[in-house]
Amino acid sequence: MAEGVLKDMAEKHGLDWEIDSAGTEYYHVGEKPDRRAISQCRKCEIDISHQRARRITSKDFEEFDIIYALADNVLDELREMKSPGKNHSSLRLLLDELYPGENRSVPDPWYGTEEDFQIAYDLIYSACEAIIKRYAVLKTMR
Repeated sequence: MAEGVLKDMAEKHGLDWEIDSAGTEYYHVGEKPDRRAISQCRKCEIDISHQRARRITSKDFEEFDIIYALADNVLDELREMKSPGKNHSSLRLLLDELYPGENRSVPDPWYGTEEDFQIAYDLIYSACEAIIKRYAVLKTMR
């Protein structure tokens, strides 16, 4: 959902950002997003049905300026994967954009209900708004 939401916002703001999502595990590689995530995004006029899961690679740490994790345990995994000195991306929790320093995770809706996907979507949406406000301004100042 985060990829779809941030891409939609960036496009609406005329930002030419490269936005992609990837996981730290391999077991969903090649699959579409969860049907409930697709449904939630569709309600908000965002189509994520074309997205496919992939696993993060070492190249991602070099190609992306910032890599956001939605959960603190995933952030820990990313830190272990990132080679010090070689890679350039900054690793952050997505919700740190809303709650700096509080290390909050987006609640995982996987085993939940449609309502849980709505809660996750709302948090992701708010964090993506904060990203746009923060970094779109920086881009226009350069």
